[in-house]
Amino acid sequence: MQIQIHEQGSKRIAEIISGNIILHSADDGLQLMADLYYQDVEKIIVHEKNITPAFFDLKTRLAGEVLQKFSNYKIQLAIVGDFSRYPGQSIKDFIFESNKGKLVNFLPDVEAAKERLFR
Repeated sequence: MQIQIHEQGSKRIAEIISGNIILHSADDGLQLMADLYYQDVEKIIVHEKNITPAFFDLKTRLAGEVLQKFSNYKIQLAIVGDFSRYPGQSIKDFIFESNKGKLVNFLPDVEAAKERLFR
């Protein structure tokens, strides 16, 4: 796993780059936040391919657990990728509602994520 830091003024965003799944559980999300917090980062970009597919199956409740951790600690998270491959209205509604807020957003690419997080 590599961490690429994007900076604009005093704002720092950590983009997680990995060929593997790094988020299998809510505890993985919590560990990621803790590791990056000590690097003075409060905004994170994670690629959809680095998150277990179970996250996108809302019946597992994993998405809610992970996003609750980020919300509790007020860490902004942008998940980037192509979410059209996940069928079902529930996940589409979940993404739509998340994107209305500021803490967790689902975006198509890193540029869109940086634009949102640097606001």
